[in-house]
Amino acid sequence: MYELLFWKYKEEVYLNNHEVYERLLEQETIDGLEELQIEVIINRIAKVFSKWERLDETSFKNTAGVGAFHLVTTPQSVLINCYGTKGTDMEKLCQIMEEFKCPLYDPQVPMRYDEFAE
Repeated sequence: MYELLFWKYKEEVYLNNHEVYERLLEQETIDGLEELQIEVIINRIAKVFSKWERLDETSFKNTAGVGAFHLVTTPQSVLINCYGTKGTDMEKLCQIMEEFKCPLYDPQVPMRYDEFAE
């Protein structure tokens, strides 16, 4: 499994990314993060991945190839658990989230890919 996590800071706010990641995994609400349009985001992902089988409201499986992913959301975040998902498909997910001004935090590295990343 490969995790991709997305959130949006409020203007002029920047916190410790790894601490934010850990707190979001616990489904905590975090001061300094924007509320996201979760339903709109899920619908956008479903549209882009419309050729994939939708196993339930938040799970998608590539029936024409390899890979699957599952969305875990809070009002402030979108975690995408990828299972054998190709890099190009993970890149599409990142591009969708960029449309909503939510850069990727990659906990495997760990790094957040925004203008503040070091």
